[in-house]
Amino acid sequence: MPGVLVTGGTGRTGKALVRMLRDAGVRARAASRNPAAADPDAIRFDWSDPATHGPALEGTDRVFLLAPVESVDPLPLVEPFLHRAQRAGVRRLVMLGSAIVLPGAPSAVELAALVRARPGGVVLRASGFMQNFLRPHPLAERIRRLGEIRTAAGDGALAWVDARDIAASAAALLADPRTDARSDYLITGPRGMSYPQAAQIITAQTGRRVRVERITEEEQAAAYRASGMPAEFADALAAVERGIQEGREDRVSTAVLELTGRPPRGFAEFVSDHAHEWTR
Repeated sequence: MPGVLVTGGTGRTGKALVRMLRDAGVRARAASRNPAAADPDAIRFDWSDPATHGPALEGTDRVFLLAPVESVDPLPLVEPFLHRAQRAGVRRLVMLGSAIVLPGAPSAVELAALVRARPGGVVLRASGFMQNFLRPHPLAERIRRLGEIRTAAGDGALAWVDARDIAASAAALLADPRTDARSDYLITGPRGMSYPQAAQIITAQTGRRVRVERITEEEQAAAYRASGMPAEFADALAAVERGIQEGREDRVSTAVLELTGRPPRGFAEFVSDHAHEWTR
């Protein structure tokens, strides 16, 4: 049986997905801008270089699609690839999308609709990644350096999800293209959690005291820009915290259990697995 092309194959979710598929005996091609020379099934793939798209699709009939990150307008780069994948005979396309719609980013919504509309197209709308609490994310860097979380989300909750559970959900859909599937899944952790609650869990699990500093949306946007994020993306990401504060993002689903047969990891388990990350 042909294999799976995993775009973003060296990222947190993609790397875990490649490992899970290979452990299950499925050929998985790890696609990235800088493929590992030691991996015979790694291949160069760059959204901004269409010449890399065709070779990456050769010998595959399933695709894990990670759209360009830090972009509020991914559609112009991804839509031609979708047409090319269809011509190449791809039977199952699983896109990692977001449960949170960035303000001023309608193209991401249009892209998800295109994927859902095609035969075998599935969108995983993931909640906030627990891995944001790990370096090199700015949130994690600040916890490690200063023992501090700066947020404009107040006490608003988000059902943070472990990237390993996202990868396991995708693997369940990609291991066999004949697997029955809906066109859309909301992927979340087991319960909603605020930043103050996250700080309490990290403190209790690691002994590293973490405090919360409440800031404005504008201050958060400035901090994201200072970390190197593109200005438009930084502003949109900071605006998301307003929705969290207002309770609009506090949604929980059972999709991980439905797809994998086990419940998603909780934040305390995640912190236990990565406790060394927050020591000085």
